[in-house]
Amino acid sequence: MRRRIVMSMFAGATLLASALFGAGPAAAQAGGRTADVPAEFGTDWHDPLTAAPPVARPHTASCRVTLAEAQFRGYTPYRGTYAPPRDCGDRWSKVVLRLDGKVKGRQFDRLGQLDVGGVEILRTSTPEPSPDGIEWHVEKDVTRYSDTFRGPQDVEMLIGNVVDDTYTGVIDVKVTLTFYAGRPETPAPDRVLTLTDTPDGATLTTPRNSERIVAEVYATGSGGGCEEFWYLTVADPASYSCKADHGPYREVRVTVDGRLAGIASPFPNVWTGGWSNPFLWYVVPAPRAFDVKPLTYDLTPFAGILDDGRPHRVEVSVAGVPTGQSGWSAPVNVLVWQDAHRAQLTGALTSDRATDVVNSSVYTPGTENRVDTRAGHALTVSGYLDTSHGRVTTTVTRTLANTSAHRWTDGENTDGLDATWTDDETVTTRGAHGPAHTIRTHRTYTMNGVTTIGADDRLRTELTLGDRASTENRQGDRRTAWSRLDDTYSGDASYTLGVPRDQRHAVGTSGERYRVTGSDGCYDRSLTVVQGVLTKDRSRC
Repeated sequence: MRRRIVMSMFAGATLLASALFGAGPAAAQAGGRTADVPAEFGTDWHDPLTAAPPVARPHTASCRVTLAEAQFRGYTPYRGTYAPPRDCGDRWSKVVLRLDGKVKGRQFDRLGQLDVGGVEILRTSTPEPSPDGIEWHVEKDVTRYSDTFRGPQDVEMLIGNVVDDTYTGVIDVKVTLTFYAGRPETPAPDRVLTLTDTPDGATLTTPRNSERIVAEVYATGSGGGCEEFWYLTVADPASYSCKADHGPYREVRVTVDGRLAGIASPFPNVWTGGWSNPFLWYVVPAPRAFDVKPLTYDLTPFAGILDDGRPHRVEVSVAGVPTGQSGWSAPVNVLVWQDAHRAQLTGALTSDRATDVVNSSVYTPGTENRVDTRAGHALTVSGYLDTSHGRVTTTVTRTLANTSAHRWTDGENTDGLDATWTDDETVTTRGAHGPAHTIRTHRTYTMNGVTTIGADDRLRTELTLGDRASTENRQGDRRTAWSRLDDTYSGDASYTLGVPRDQRHAVGTSGERYRVTGSDGCYDRSLTVVQGVLTKDRSRC
């Protein structure tokens, strides 16, 4: 991936790193052991890890299946076949994916995906290796794809890579699925569908008794161009290296037969070479870097249209991308829950109201150039279905907002961003009897950092990233469940540009605190890494 100077004039990330994670002395405690910290990065460091919790597993019989085992040296995908496990039935309480990877030498960060039967079940990026080599692991709950796993399927996996005399790292991975017998706590979708490509565009045909329909989009800006750093793009006449016609605002949209059906804020992914400084990410990656989460869209208000048994045109677009510009990937899965007691449902879309898009991007030139962006959009859609248990009306409201201040000097030797994205969603379901059921989700993503290049060609990046969400379930006026997530990364690293690797004299502190609280309990883990050495691994709760 392309190396760029992409960061923020808002110093203080170092102070925040100390406050949140503790920078640590030369010898610090990690898991009860003393960790000796070198004066600078060497040729080896701790294997990559995150503070996120492992996937909880039930205490039932299990079966394991290998999905893929490959070494990626270029852009030839791994292709294989999958067969369901023989000894765990065809209904599972949980299905857990595990990726085990290793790489050594020199290599860039790479983006990868794994498809089973055409359904994308994992999107990931890789860590950059040490000369001595690293190993890493990714876990993901993939129970929602159980319908796909019940029959034989083709498997395709690709982590595009380049191996030559300079970039020597061969990416070696193995992916398994572990199936746990029993029934899931939350019913898995009855069907997992993909879009069908036609000369007139992608189409979707759902079962005629589809009662709930949810689309998920694995949307990532990547590929080495400016859309990898879409949050930094500016419009003319600003004098910056990455341009976009209307500035940095991006919005991922889903339409059904040309009608706007869903909107979402893309997550500002940072891969492990991001912000011009791989020393930030050698051990602790940015939130979601190893497990890219899909954007989700509740399309149930459109079920009255989609349940007619005909193909319907479904399109995904990324608003704000310059005309003709590539760099976004947005594959779609569609999850469907069916009415078990009726073969065909009827209904209608009763309302679809969208506000005008607000997108103001103001350029202020000077010794320190500045672009201030204020943007947002809102959509409400409502529809009903006549089901075996009466008429059910679903209303979905989504409200997006983005504010950012981008500052840079001439030559971009200092480059900075302070940005916040919010994505609020309310889904209300009203049946013929009883109180309404409401799920409210408030998502907030933050990015605040600065990269500077000094007169001595010393590059320094200070950066804080946040991935936060709160969810509340209500049955009428009664709260039935709630949760809050706060995943915060903070890092400060520097190295010398334009010299061989062993002369960079790189130093850096990075850390992550991942907290989840709610009606299901509490999880709280903090990591701190100094010069590649894990100096703190603390769990609370």
